[in-house]
This record gives sequence, structure tokens and C-alpha cells, in this order.
Amino acid sequence: MERRLGVTAQQRLILRCVGKYPGMTAGQLASLLHVDPGTVSASLNRLEGKGLLERRRDPRDKRRASLGLTAKGRALDRPSEGTVENAVERLLGGARAEELSAMVTIVDQLTGLLGEELQAK
Repeated sequence: MERRLGVTAQQRLILRCVGKYPGMTAGQLASLLHVDPGTVSASLNRLEGKGLLERRRDPRDKRRASLGLTAKGRALDRPSEGTVENAVERLLGGARAEELSAMVTIVDQLTGLLGEELQAK
């Protein structure tokens, strides 16, 4: 995907999120993605460097910045072949109801186990 579109899967996810929720802050994005703010910051810097994303300073609070896509970023913020979400859509679109039900059960179990792991730390 990086060779074809010029962004990694993580960067594309960020572009899609910012495209869906323009004006969000980096902290809100980190919370939405359940990742460390430092991880988001590094990805935002890369996307900004590629000219795909821009931070807009809040005129009332210069410490705060909202996120938005550039025209180049908006061009990538659409369904596209060769992406992770396209593969997931194809997989789920062809699945039978009982397969989807089993998948939901397994993902719920995994989510519970991951929650236990976090609490144990």
C-alpha cells in the first residue's frame, strides 16, 4: 500500500479518520484510535511532511491545533483497491451470517483478554 498510495496502513487510517472528523485534535485522534499520543504525533508529522494533512492553530488558544486534510490528502480519503479496508470489506461482504457471528464472538473474546492484560500491568 505504501508503494501504491504513498502511505502506510496506519497513515491511511489517520487520513480516513481526519477526513471523517475534520477539525479534531491530535489528542482526540489518539483517543479514537486507542494509541499513545506520541505515536499519533509522529504519524501526523510524516503526513504533514508529505503534504497530506495540515494542523490549523486555534486563534483563541495557540497551544491547540485542529487537523484537516489538504487537497492531496482528500484525494486519498476515498475507498480504493489495494488497501486494508478494501480487503476487509471484500472478506466481510462474502461471509455467511454464521461466519460473521463466529467472528464477532472471537473478537469479543480477544477484546476481553486484551482488557485483562492491560489491567494486569
